[in-house]
Amino acid sequence: MSIEQIVEKASMKGLAAQATLRTQETSKVNFENDRLKSAESSQRTEIQLRVIKDGKVGISSTTDANDVEGVVDRALEAAEFGSPAHYELPASQLLPAVKTFDPAILTLTKPDMIRLGQGMMGMIKSYNAEILAGAAVNRIQTKVEYANTAGAQYTAEHTDFGVAAGGQLVRGTDILFAGDSMRHKQRAVDPEEIAEKAINYFRMAERIAPIESGEYPVIFTPGGLIALLLSLGMGLDGKNVLLGESPLAGKLGQAIADPRFTLVDDPLLDYAPLTAAFDNEGIPKARLPLIEEGVLRNFVYDQDTAGRAGVKPTGHGSGRSYSNLVINPGDTPYAEMLKGIRKGLLVHEFLGLGQGNPINGEFSVNLFLGYKIEDGEIVGRVKDVMLAGNALRAIQDIALISQEREWVSGDFAWFSGLYPYLQVNKLSVVAK
Repeated sequence: MSIEQIVEKASMKGLAAQATLRTQETSKVNFENDRLKSAESSQRTEIQLRVIKDGKVGISSTTDANDVEGVVDRALEAAEFGSPAHYELPASQLLPAVKTFDPAILTLTKPDMIRLGQGMMGMIKSYNAEILAGAAVNRIQTKVEYANTAGAQYTAEHTDFGVAAGGQLVRGTDILFAGDSMRHKQRAVDPEEIAEKAINYFRMAERIAPIESGEYPVIFTPGGLIALLLSLGMGLDGKNVLLGESPLAGKLGQAIADPRFTLVDDPLLDYAPLTAAFDNEGIPKARLPLIEEGVLRNFVYDQDTAGRAGVKPTGHGSGRSYSNLVINPGDTPYAEMLKGIRKGLLVHEFLGLGQGNPINGEFSVNLFLGYKIEDGEIVGRVKDVMLAGNALRAIQDIALISQEREWVSGDFAWFSGLYPYLQVNKLSVVAK
């Protein structure tokens, strides 16, 4: 069933409606414990429909492409008990030109993907045969179609190529997991580079280095910045601003971070992991400065929260999901950042989201993978250590930002983006 037929069916019932039809084909190979575990392909079709009836919103979805009557009727029923519609459906608009499709990804066969996975595992085993190695390689082709009763109709095709490599090292009672991953819309990801990063995490962790509780300078790796980005993402969410729950409410135009800190949501970077021309509500995407040279510039809004706030939606439809978050580089080489620390931590990965109150910036998280820095060198991995602080204060207490940046995406990523290494002057470290 076509997207036009879905919208037409809703229109015949006197409804304002918008629908998204997503068709996705996935091929994936997985390796665990030094062996090929699976090689599979799948196809999924999903229809999401939103209708407005008597000023109320009804939402339904289905994975049955032929269930047009059902998905329309269920949305109609949901609208009877739905929340008020604070917006009108968008008319057709000019979309930005972005590159999201690389035909080279589709030439990858399962044997090709198996060879890539075996190659990554082989590199890890060559470094240390005791590591139980794992890997994953996947390719995805997605077609997204959007239409609404206001006349807007868009189609986009995406490709994704992702790899992951890592493993487990058991020595007595000590169990170490380490790995890395990357996903892009272009076949530019280098599997060997991902394997090398995983090996480096193991190499730095060969020795366990005890550390005492106290306050220390902390360097966040690009992957470790989730500790700060989680709270920032919640604070910048227009819904939390409307509810009065965000500590950033009422601070647009004010300095909230170090002037060297700039954070942008950029969905228009060619082939980047979450690049797209429009969101799932038919709103064209655009580059959105969130924090610019330390100054709060924008919040993110979907249609509903934008309507309630009396502002335009920002292309973060239905869930206000971020795209490619980009933090500007600094002027300090990463190696120099390390050299300047007498005693501190390099933080890379956390065990879950921990405790605290993230929406207020408070975090208290156990380190899954972190390293002790002593006299400018990484001397080993820390164990049973918790990091605590406040993300909103941390971005005001930045010591250094690295020149180097790395893409963070894929299996090990919470927020996809391009991030530097970031050093905070002082955070609380609790050794158990």
